Amino acid sequence: MVRAMEAADAVRRITPPNPWVGAVVLLRNGAEAIGATAAPGGPHAEVTALAAARTLGDVAGATVVVTLEPCSHTGRTGPCVAALIEAGVARVVVAIADPDHHVAGMGVAALRAAGIEVVLGCMADEVAAQLYPYLHHRESGRPEVVLKLAATLDGRTAAPDGSSQWITSPEARRDAHELRASCQAIIVGRGTVLADDPALTVRLPGYEGPQPRRIVLGAVPPGAAVAPCEEYSGDLSTLLDDLGASGVLRVLVEGGAATAHRFVADGLVDRYVVYLAPAIMGGDDGRAMFAGPGAPTLDGCWRGTFVSCQPVGPDLRVEVVGR
Repeated sequence: MVRAMEAADAVRRITPPNPWVGAVVLLRNGAEAIGATAAPGGPHAEVTALAAARTLGDVAGATVVVTLEPCSHTGRTGPCVAALIEAGVARVVVAIADPDHHVAGMGVAALRAAGIEVVLGCMADEVAAQLYPYLHHRESGRPEVVLKLAATLDGRTAAPDGSSQWITSPEARRDAHELRASCQAIIVGRGTVLADDPALTVRLPGYEGPQPRRIVLGAVPPGAAVAPCEEYSGDLSTLLDDLGASGVLRVLVEGGAATAHRFVADGLVDRYVVYLAPAIMGGDDGRAMFAGPGAPTLDGCWRGTFVSCQPVGPDLRVEVVGR
């Protein structure tokens, strides 16, 4: 399952709105073949792994390990369940069930009805974390909302004169581009466009993957680096509903302080990624992470769970989720 997860992680940028899935076929002769889901319209992980396995030996009686329940319906491709049954595999090990209403247990049921042994729940927690944006989307209809912040150790995102480039290191900024690459849309406020004129593109060495949709809350001035982009004014919940309906699984909110506050105040943030620099401004006149009223009491504070804390160059990357 670890190898299947590694295969899935390698394709997570190209598969949305489909899930990033990995599969491993273990042949009776001891050979092993690995596959992952292709871009939309291409074969799913199980089919890819079976094709690779056939070059190594007879797939009949094989064990297939897959991160997500095999699909049982015809969409852009045929059902993976049918491919597994036709191949004559003996056993399928699945990490988690697929909550999509087209599958939702029917894949497992079809395999068992065909006499194939199915083991469900192998490394379920780890795979659920890997596939969280997809699972969240299928269960809520909305993308996972990730709020990214970069600040000094005392929580300041800009100096009193407004300067903010660069609080964090090149290593942290590169990591932030990796984060962008995992999202299908980026949201910023008009103030950020006016202050920093960001392009909001993924700029990684050799990167050839898809660029996220760029959404600005407000009007964009002529000649802005973010253009062409989408301008939006209205309710944030409606925006997330619309993005979810269009197949966006994960959205990154990058700023500024007023936009961050809007998402927090409306209870719309699922995950925080905070880059902390080992720098201290030492006063209360620098710009804070959020612009607006906060919780009036400690009991009103939002509380989540730390899922990671790791050094990135000289900085610290802290990730918190609300579940």
